[in-house]
Amino acid sequence: AGIPVVYNVYEYYMMNKPRGVITATEDAQQETVLDLMAGEHRKDISPVGRLDKDTVGLLLITNDGHLNHQLLSPKHHVDKEYLARVSGKVTENDVKAFARGLFIEEGFRALPAQLKIQAYREIPAEADFRDLAMSNAPGQDLPDGVTEITVVIQEGKYHQIKRMFEKTGKKVIYLKRLSMGNLKLDETLATGAYRPLTESELQALKEG
Repeated sequence: AGIPVVYNVYEYYMMNKPRGVITATEDAQQETVLDLMAGEHRKDISPVGRLDKDTVGLLLITNDGHLNHQLLSPKHHVDKEYLARVSGKVTENDVKAFARGLFIEEGFRALPAQLKIQAYREIPAEADFRDLAMSNAPGQDLPDGVTEITVVIQEGKYHQIKRMFEKTGKKVIYLKRLSMGNLKLDETLATGAYRPLTESELQALKEG
């Protein structure tokens, strides 16, 4: 008798996305997040949503179309939390503007977002200068210091957080996704590494 093959219909992976890699399944010119996945996995997996090339952090990769839709559908309003470093001093007025919902383009007003100021460094740290690799970052000087913030949004428009800060006259120089729904980035996961979701992570995500 042959040995039965265990065949997973659905696979779920968490990746700590590195900078400089695009969120796509394949690309002729640029390295994609799936290029980083050399192990055994289903060929039909794909990233849930997009992180910009310069953005790092939590990325869910699966072939579960229902879960993908549940997490991305605008009507479900799934929270996504990011850590950002911003050139300039983020103020309480900015917090209020984010809470009201910013107009970021003609005819599109972002949903209210929770902006929290974590720290302000008048004299930027060495890491802040490294973070200037962001494609839309200002020059190598940060005369107005750097504010570290967290922000929770429920949408994922193209460059949304960067564009929201541009509306307040500031530039994002570093952006990292910390969570999506009930799934939090495993901070022990090395940059560029990935692993299957645990049963409890998957359950929490589906209960969302």
